[in-house]
Amino acid sequence: MFRLLGALAGFFLLGFWGIFLGYFIGSFIDRFRAFGPGGMNPFNAARRQSVFLETVFILMGKLAKADGRVSETEVSHVEQFMQKLRMTRDHRLKAITLFKQGASSDYDIQPQLDVFLKTCGYSPNLRQMLLVYLIIMGLSDGHLNSAEEELLRAIAGRLGYHQAAFDQLLGMIINQAHFAGGQSTSANALEDAYKALGVSKDSTDQEVKHAYRKLMSQYHPDKLMGQGVPEEMIAVATEQAKEVQTAYDLIKKNREQNRTTA
Repeated sequence: MFRLLGALAGFFLLGFWGIFLGYFIGSFIDRFRAFGPGGMNPFNAARRQSVFLETVFILMGKLAKADGRVSETEVSHVEQFMQKLRMTRDHRLKAITLFKQGASSDYDIQPQLDVFLKTCGYSPNLRQMLLVYLIIMGLSDGHLNSAEEELLRAIAGRLGYHQAAFDQLLGMIINQAHFAGGQSTSANALEDAYKALGVSKDSTDQEVKHAYRKLMSQYHPDKLMGQGVPEEMIAVATEQAKEVQTAYDLIKKNREQNRTTA
């Protein structure tokens, strides 16, 4: 939007060559609005991507070891995660080293969280996506045990989440997972759909639509990449977006049917 406005303003103020200057300035403003303070600097973006990945694997290791042992299911989940990222051999070795580092009983995750907050913490989307990846990791064996949930709550608190906000996010991710693999045919599908969007059956159509659009915006690939989520990790966000879409479609269909029969 600001590209066009900048081009027009440049033309009226400086003539033909002002179009290019205005467009250039407008594009910077658009990137700032879309991606945040660091979105205009490619070096900042590269740094954010590196810190984001390091933090994900370190915290995955800590979460996997939260109950005292790393299960085969959790190891398999990390392996699949690295495959989705299409990591090179060297990158896989580094990721495994970070995972083992985090899983070490004497490793303190606070310094890494401090680095993450300093580099990525300005973006609510990056903080939320970090938690989303970790919750999905915790659910890889089908449930969260008390030790895993306690650690997730501690991490969420360090990221600035109040307990109620974390509870809502946790409930949304758990219920979004119910739509993975075509599980939306369950008897509780509609209830799960509302929880997946963070709304209730008493919410208005406008409130449901607003929640849906907000989640789809948070999972938007271009927005996440611009804020520092590595391109290879976008696949996980895309899966979440599909589950949100399925939940919204189910709610919308149910409400339309109810209006027809009323």
